[in-house]
Amino acid sequence: MGSATGRPDESPSHPVTVRTFRLGRTPVTRGQYAPFVEAGAAPEPPWWQDPAFEAPDQPVVGVTWFEAATYARWLTSTCGGAWRLPTEAEWERAAGGGRAGAATAWGREPPQGEVPQGPLDGPWPAGRGRPNGYGLLDMGTIVHEWCLDWYGPYADAPAVDPRGPCEGTRRASRGGSWRHHVRWSPPSARSSLPPALRYADYGFRVVEEVASASSRTT
Repeated sequence: MGSATGRPDESPSHPVTVRTFRLGRTPVTRGQYAPFVEAGAAPEPPWWQDPAFEAPDQPVVGVTWFEAATYARWLTSTCGGAWRLPTEAEWERAAGGGRAGAATAWGREPPQGEVPQGPLDGPWPAGRGRPNGYGLLDMGTIVHEWCLDWYGPYADAPAVDPRGPCEGTRRASRGGSWRHHVRWSPPSARSSLPPALRYADYGFRVVEEVASASSRTT
């Protein structure tokens, strides 16, 4: 986990063990989020009525960390299982696709056409690109994705299933952004935001915990 050649907050590079988990193949889409809104569990996010954000296969955006975490709990109550946001360690493990230290989710660089070029009015549809080595799509592109952790330095983090500091002012996030000039980010790249804020390039994906989990080292 981390990188010796990335930004200062990615250092140091260090081994971490995470238990087996299942991660959503794409960020949660507007179509997947709509039943949650229709059930009255959350208000419509900003941009919900904007034509540039209304396609059901676009990632849902403008969701606070609290609403993303509540959506995961709602999945637990409606679908069964145990759902939550991924930790930074889980997200980074998944984004690498089995390629330790890779610059992107696919290897040295993103596949041709993975990231649209030119001006965009909103996020492109989820699931349109090439899967990484774990069969996951859009890892490191389209939107920043909320993580479970409070944001903080890696120093003194546990080596097994780290979940960030016990408290903080910003929640960790990972991934790229359709709004940025460079629309993808490496698996080790980190970002953060106060949990109550809403941005047009912030979404999330969910983890389903696995019973009788074994461990994997990254």
